[in-house]
Amino acid sequence: MKYRYLALSALLFLACTVNAQTVVKGTVFEFGKNNKMGGVFVRDNQNRQMTITDSKGNFSIRTETGHTLIFSSPGYVSDTLYVTDFTNKKIELVAQTIALKQVNINAKRETFDAHKEYPEVYTRSKIYPLSPTSWFSKEAKDARRLKKYFKHEEEERHVDEVFTMNYVQSIIPLRGRELENFMTLYRPSYAFIKSNSGPSLAVYINDSYKKYLALPADKRTLPDLKE
Repeated sequence: MKYRYLALSALLFLACTVNAQTVVKGTVFEFGKNNKMGGVFVRDNQNRQMTITDSKGNFSIRTETGHTLIFSSPGYVSDTLYVTDFTNKKIELVAQTIALKQVNINAKRETFDAHKEYPEVYTRSKIYPLSPTSWFSKEAKDARRLKKYFKHEEEERHVDEVFTMNYVQSIIPLRGRELENFMTLYRPSYAFIKSNSGPSLAVYINDSYKKYLALPADKRTLPDLKE
């Protein structure tokens, strides 16, 4: 009887060890700084697992060796990690204004329908009054953070669709890098786009252009971009 108990305990320990070895943990930082980044989306495209970093930049995700993890956050260049082991990872994301020589304002965001790609996120994010798990479990909390992330991305894509380079340059005379700088400095919020019609946006662009012209020359450009 004792032998069976020990054998069972060993099997359970082995199973737990194997299970633990399929989880990668780590922390995401802003490149060149000690800032830990919360709200970074982490996904494994091979097994469709996903998570989002907590307020201290920490993450844990179920994966396997040979898989690739993708880390993305608005305003930062996405980074990838090829999984070769399960040691703790330190990920550093580079701000786009530092990494890119030229910001392509006219570029369209990749088409992505979170409701179709990750329906389980919306299921897990629901809160049921009689289910404590739906309130407090890590899975449920992660799902709610992911839902918020997806919502933000949807809103930013909508702004991209309305506040286009062709539309803006049809209203004001700026072109090239000056136009890109203007569009970055005076990009409207999703709330504004949603609440205002085309004529109102045109007025906003004209008013913003006057403010742009009133700025000192050195304030009309974005910070110098580093290699």
